[in-house]
Amino acid sequence: MNPKTYQTLEFHKILKHLATFTQNEKVADRILALEPETDLETVKSLQQETTEATGILLRRGTPPGFLVTDVSGGVLRTERGGTMSMAEFLHLSRAMQTARRLKSYIAEDKASEETSVRALSERIENLKQVEDEINDKIISEDEMADGASPALLAIRRKMKTQSSKVRDTLNSIISSTKFQKILQESIITMRGDRFVVPVKAEYKNEIKGIVHDTSASGSTVYIEPASVVELTNEIAQLKGKEKEEMDRILYELSVFVSEFKDPILLNISIVYQLDFIFCKGKLSLEQKATEPDLNDNGIIRIKAGRHPLLDKNRVVPIDIALGEAYDTLVITGPNTGGKTVSLKTLGLFTLMAQSGLHISASSGSSMAVFDNVFADIGDEQSIEQNLSTFSSHIVNLVRILDEVTPNSLVLADELGAGTDPTEGAALAVSVIEYLRSFGARVAATTHYSELKMYALSTEGVVNASCEFDVATLSPTYRLLIGVPGKSNAFAISKKLGLSDTIIESAKSRIAEDSVKLEDVITALEDSRRQAEEDKRLAENASRDARIFKENMRREMEKLEEKKTKMMQQARAEAMAIVESAKKQAQEVTKELREIKSSAAYKEAMEKSERAREALRKEADKIAQGAAKDRPRVKTLKKVTLGQTVHIVSMDTDASVLSLPDKKGTLFVQAGIMKIKTNLNDLTGGAETKEEKKTASKTVAATFKANKQATAAMETDVRGMNLDEAIMVVDKFLDDCYLSSLHEVTIIHGKGTGVLRAGISEFLRRHPTVKSYRAGRYGEGETGVTVVTLKDK
Repeated sequence: MNPKTYQTLEFHKILKHLATFTQNEKVADRILALEPETDLETVKSLQQETTEATGILLRRGTPPGFLVTDVSGGVLRTERGGTMSMAEFLHLSRAMQTARRLKSYIAEDKASEETSVRALSERIENLKQVEDEINDKIISEDEMADGASPALLAIRRKMKTQSSKVRDTLNSIISSTKFQKILQESIITMRGDRFVVPVKAEYKNEIKGIVHDTSASGSTVYIEPASVVELTNEIAQLKGKEKEEMDRILYELSVFVSEFKDPILLNISIVYQLDFIFCKGKLSLEQKATEPDLNDNGIIRIKAGRHPLLDKNRVVPIDIALGEAYDTLVITGPNTGGKTVSLKTLGLFTLMAQSGLHISASSGSSMAVFDNVFADIGDEQSIEQNLSTFSSHIVNLVRILDEVTPNSLVLADELGAGTDPTEGAALAVSVIEYLRSFGARVAATTHYSELKMYALSTEGVVNASCEFDVATLSPTYRLLIGVPGKSNAFAISKKLGLSDTIIESAKSRIAEDSVKLEDVITALEDSRRQAEEDKRLAENASRDARIFKENMRREMEKLEEKKTKMMQQARAEAMAIVESAKKQAQEVTKELREIKSSAAYKEAMEKSERAREALRKEADKIAQGAAKDRPRVKTLKKVTLGQTVHIVSMDTDASVLSLPDKKGTLFVQAGIMKIKTNLNDLTGGAETKEEKKTASKTVAATFKANKQATAAMETDVRGMNLDEAIMVVDKFLDDCYLSSLHEVTIIHGKGTGVLRAGISEFLRRHPTVKSYRAGRYGEGETGVTVVTLKDK
């Protein structure tokens, strides 16, 4: 693409800001040289990387750091037999540590499995052995550890011993009363690498030795006493041996590093690549940006787009659509109303998207991948080149018309301006038609009424306008698609105090066609405002209805819960009565056995019969009461003597004592009780857990038939805010559960992850959800959530 387009659309400012997220100069250079890609699959891959990095940052927080000093040159030098410096070794050790920590940071993010960022990080090789080898030998950029080798340790010990001897000898000199009057100060100092004492100039011949320096005033000379010269010479020789040993150690360490050249260079390269990807993720989070859907069909749909270089607290979001129902957008409106910002937003979003950067727009936005983006925006008149405003625009247009392709986006500000309005309008229409003939997508701003009429009468060309509030004499910066902009010159002039006489005179001089066009635009504007008001009222009513429905659902849940508790309490009371009757029957039977031989036997039998009869009546009452509330279950049609059955109303098993009569009435034995019951209250014996479970779900059974026909396998909540999405998902899950669906899909898009995170938290607490997961490859990946529902 033409670099001039980057400057015009201020893409370079985005890159400069992006570069502030890295500490690595090499990565910053790569960012500043970043250019949009033109291959759809490549752009998708770059966008996916940014999305993955954004997700990791949200889940794991700030990474451990990417700062790496490039030591590739030193590593390559070792392969040719060269030696790395101690500073280079330390930088290498830190680089390998950084690579290792980054790999661990990404690996600990379980949600990033099977992503390109994870795959890239897993290529990092753990070179802890290289780190340890370097850190064991190098302390700082100018200091090597004593234990780097046994020889180095021995040399340094000898140097310390010799230095101690020198200091002892010199201490004896400066502390001796013999030399007190000839010493300037009783101290030991250094000149170069030689030990000296300060002697008064007039006594310099009193001490035998070598003069190494004289003070600026000449009153002091620095003498190395002859008694320590030989010792100091030995120290100098040891320092030479120390340097030779250090050079040998550095060479051996360089040979060791050369064996790991390839993985070292790969690790450094991957760290830089990850740093670049996470810079894009940090920019996305800062701008609250989202990943756009991509296509190579020239279709653009920007939802609530915010120009990334404007104050995010003041910028007005705009919606822009192009390339689907129409290929050309003609934008009109007052000066400083936002026309140019709309053009730049469209162009800048295109460059950012094709560079793998998220766009600051709502989720569900779509961007096209173009071969080239052309922009003729701003006044580029030049005195030196003898170019007027009109001429500068024409020069740009000539270049654009020479280079345009069928898959190009052309942005033109004030097309045809700077010359006679009639000729300029005719020229603008011709340029647009020429570009459309190539198949290019075109967005142009203008003040010409002729272009408004052209857009109204030409298929594939649509008007758009930047809204202006005449009452406040200020633009709202909202872009209105399908509405031509109205001239506000007269209204503004009147508001500012211009005479009505002059304004009316001016109006009379406007051609009748122009007046009619303004009237049409005024009518359209009034209709649009009324439509927006109606839409606002409808949305409010819809929101109120949703809230009312939600409140009703909660009330129904409370009532159902209360009903269940009451039924359980009633069942418990009924069973208590039955247990009481059982005990009475057992007591009577016991008494009967005890007095069977006595005269009171007859009375006891009568008492027992009365108790049994009372028991049967109580059981019948319980059965009748429970039958009213219990759900319909599959009851028996016929039974055989001795068959084990289940009494639904009493929730107990029994044995058949008699065959049913015509009304289905029969007697069964439950423990010691003989109970009169009906086939309608009997099911097969040893009822399964599944049957009991089915019998308890009365509400689901009531609505199942209706919901079976309407429940879908998936729902799409893209473009909704979180509250709206939660309500839609809640109803969707209820319908699917009542329809006995097992696995369903929620489409929420990738975006910033707000919808995905909110819906996941909601699913975690939903009573019908058994489990949920992100989509796999081919299912929509992180843009969808697959939900498994509980069995009914």
